[in-house]
Order: sequence, then structure tokens, then C-alpha cells
Amino acid sequence: MDHHFRAFSFVDRITSVQESSRIDGSYTVPATIEAFPGSLVAEAVGQLAAWAAMAAVNFERRPVAGLAGAIDLGEPVRPGQVLELTTELETIDQEAVAYSGTARVEGIPVVRLHNCIGPMGPVDEFDDPRALRDRYALLRGEGAAPGAFGGLPQLAMHSTGGEPGKRLSGSFQVPASAPLFADHFPRRPVFPGSLLMHMNLELAGRLALEITPFQGSAGWALETISDVKLRTFISPGEQLECEARLSQQSDGHALLAVETRNGKKLIGGARVKLVARKAL
Repeated sequence: MDHHFRAFSFVDRITSVQESSRIDGSYTVPATIEAFPGSLVAEAVGQLAAWAAMAAVNFERRPVAGLAGAIDLGEPVRPGQVLELTTELETIDQEAVAYSGTARVEGIPVVRLHNCIGPMGPVDEFDDPRALRDRYALLRGEGAAPGAFGGLPQLAMHSTGGEPGKRLSGSFQVPASAPLFADHFPRRPVFPGSLLMHMNLELAGRLALEITPFQGSAGWALETISDVKLRTFISPGEQLECEARLSQQSDGHALLAVETRNGKKLIGGARVKLVARKAL
């Protein structure tokens, strides 16, 4: 099976484009998969921005990495639901695209992206420009058939130490091969930054379970990810070490710092804001 535009593509249709200032689209989450985490919802918004950026520069360059000022997480998305995607484009040039965006389900925001930047690289190093043009035409026209995504590969975060309630470290190995690499990207496989975020949030969630609940609350819930930075490409098969640590706690909120390294090399980092859950 050809996994291009199937294994890691989360825009089924582009419904409107407003002169490189706004782009709207949609994605139907396959009903057959087990889950569609918030990191993939954010990826869908970013992919919509990428289509606008590539079209604006005649498919000569494309976003290949990303920075995000903040990502707000709402209610979890369920398989079978339709994401209504909107991206507000601030600037697009040969060097980068700057944007913000929102994913909604039945009009209710489930993820918001703020102050994002996607550095641009040559399209032909990562993908086939003609295939991308054809795909864009399909998305602008009749749309792609839903249901192509078969779910994520097995990604296991193994705890490697820490201090209860204050710090937690773990490691995971990027798959040496997986269908997603035929989509991200066909000519230069790169582990998606959104999946690194997914793994870091898993570690942050484990640490949240160890942090003493705010008085009268039912524990902690993930609210916002901020200062998201990916410093380098992640290749198939890499072994990554992650750490989440509590940096601040007050007034029903807690702030965690997360970092990922390959040996001594810093791969990326972010801050994760937790909010106290109301007791039932």
C-alpha cells in the first residue's frame, strides 16, 4: 500500500482560501481507530497552514519544522468526529510561515494554536512537488476520501527515574520504520514534532498524577502547552530521553518544564500548564 497522503495526513478538504490570509478546511477522524490525541489535532491545524504556505510559493518550499507560542487543549476528540479547521495566516515568504489556528468540533473549539512559525525548506528535498500540487487540487476540489489514517505506531515511554511529584524522566525509541515515514516525508523521513509533543505530554501526565492535588480538587488536567521548540530533525530509529519537572505550583495551577535529548544534544522543549480539576 502507498502510505503517501494516508499515514500522516490530516486534511481531507480545503473549503476556502482568502488570499494567503486565511484558509479553512476539514478532517474526518476515522471511526475505526482507537484514539486521536490532541497533538494530532494540532498537527491537522499545522498541516492546513502548510498547504497555504506551499501554494503561496508555488510548491517550491514547504514548512519542515515548527515553533508554537502556545497550544490550548480543550475536550478530547473522539474517533468519527469531524474537525473544522481554520488557520489565520500572518506572513508567508520563502523563509517561514507565521500563523495561528483553531480546530473545532460542532463549532466548539477543541484546540487553539497561537503564534506559530514554520521554517521553510526546499520541497524537493522532502517530497514530490508534482504530487503535492495534485493533492492540493484534490483538496480544493472534491476532497480526499476519509478513513485513510490507520492509527499511530506503537510508541512506548519507559520510565527511567525521577523524584515523586517533582521530576520524572523516561525514554522511548523512534521506530526505525513505520507507515508514517512514507508521508512525513517520502524523500527524507522525519519523526513528526507533534508526536514528540504527544510523548512529552504522556510523561507530563504521569508526573501530574504524582503532584499533590490542589485543595478540594480531583487532580490535575493538561490545559496549555507553551514555548514549544523543536531544534533539529528526528530521524527514524533514534533513542530519545525525556524529562518533565515541576517548576511552579500555586492557585490551582502547576507549571511543568519538559525537555527531550538525544544523548547530550537538546532536541526540543516546552512548558506544560496544568489546571486543577473540579471535584464531582
